[in-house]
Amino acid sequence: MIGRIRTVLVANRGEIAVRVIRTCAELGIATVAVYSEADRESAAVRLADRAVRIGPGPAKRSYLHIPAIIEAARATGADAIHPGYGFLSENPDFAEVCEAEGFVFIGAPADVMSRLGDKSTARALMSAAGLPLLPGSHDPIDGVEAAQALADEIGYPVIIKAVAGGGGRGMRVVRHAAEFAVAWQETRAGAAAVFGDGRLYVERYLESARHVEVQILADTHGTVVHLGLRDCSLQRRHQKLVEESPAPGLSAELAERIGAAAVRGARAVGYVGAGTFEFLLAPDGEFYFMEVNCRLQVEHPVTEMVTGVDLVAEQVRIAAGERLTATAARPAGVAIECRINAEDPDREFAPAPGTLGECLLPGGPFVRVDTHIRTGYAVPPHYDSLLAKIIVWAPDRPAAIARMRRALAETTVRGPGVATTTEFLHDILDHPRFRAATHDTALIGTLTTRAAALT
Repeated sequence: MIGRIRTVLVANRGEIAVRVIRTCAELGIATVAVYSEADRESAAVRLADRAVRIGPGPAKRSYLHIPAIIEAARATGADAIHPGYGFLSENPDFAEVCEAEGFVFIGAPADVMSRLGDKSTARALMSAAGLPLLPGSHDPIDGVEAAQALADEIGYPVIIKAVAGGGGRGMRVVRHAAEFAVAWQETRAGAAAVFGDGRLYVERYLESARHVEVQILADTHGTVVHLGLRDCSLQRRHQKLVEESPAPGLSAELAERIGAAAVRGARAVGYVGAGTFEFLLAPDGEFYFMEVNCRLQVEHPVTEMVTGVDLVAEQVRIAAGERLTATAARPAGVAIECRINAEDPDREFAPAPGTLGECLLPGGPFVRVDTHIRTGYAVPPHYDSLLAKIIVWAPDRPAAIARMRRALAETTVRGPGVATTTEFLHDILDHPRFRAATHDTALIGTLTTRAAALT
């Protein structure tokens, strides 16, 4: 038990539900898993102390159905609700409902989440806090004419972003003025359909940039710390595939400036909980605020591996009103994470669900696997394609890369119709730009283009 928290309902599925359940068990806290019909035989259901079915497979009728989750919490006597990542984790309405119904929400305050979840508002707040921003609009833009005028003024390429976007969705890069109007209309329609909010803004698109982010923790007693930087530059369509900590190739002075900016931004908005400040790093060493994720990140294990801090445990303690036990510390060694997704790189990363006839995951010294899959597991078509995260630690970066190559070579996940990113990730680790830490967000797009040209 931590504070008044005796039982936590985990409002999520897959590997993150398993992750939260394990930490709660170590803290002496009981857990409740919620599950859709598609996840009836899931690992989270088996590991939790109790499990409650909340609906059929589609997420809108289960993991996004707030009344069903609240009723499950009420029926099982839960004291708190952990939202994991994705689904309702950054939904301020869900956080408010949890608090109104008497449950501790293990996440950022609803008002902070609401302000930072609106990307244009977040840009304005961070600008006021002194964080550097790329040229663009602070407020949503009304009409394609005004948007194009701004794009013409700041210069191409630009990126159109949905105010309510996140997780790599709701973005469109425009390289030429003639393409802008169509891109604007298509992005607006997509944002309205996906997020229920068609508002957009425009900013300068930074070519050859690196994507770096800062893990912060903040308690209710005014303490805010950062736990170093992660590099998340290896992406396809803004979706991360490989992450590492610390971000390689940065001077200690630059890394500390970026970390201090994140702490300054968190203090400016009264942030509480675990959060991530994301930045773009230009080739000239200048960095620019991008967004805040008011939740636990998929890639949080690399920070845990280099700091020894259990971020979920800190989340629970913060939510219970306790002081942070983690302190700002320089990372030790290097950690790398590879995401094993049920996607086919030879078909432009098309989803490839199916039943796993063989599932062999790696082990050995300093290898961690966060997963929910097993032999015989039927990968549902309803959700994100993430099957497992392989995380390794080593004293230095070359040793970490060698360990990850060995771990990926040990990995076998196959079944009828199932394809994964495993071999593609192995190839990325061998790429000379990755090994030299000169990679950027465009690298995987270049590789997939080349692969398509060869087929």
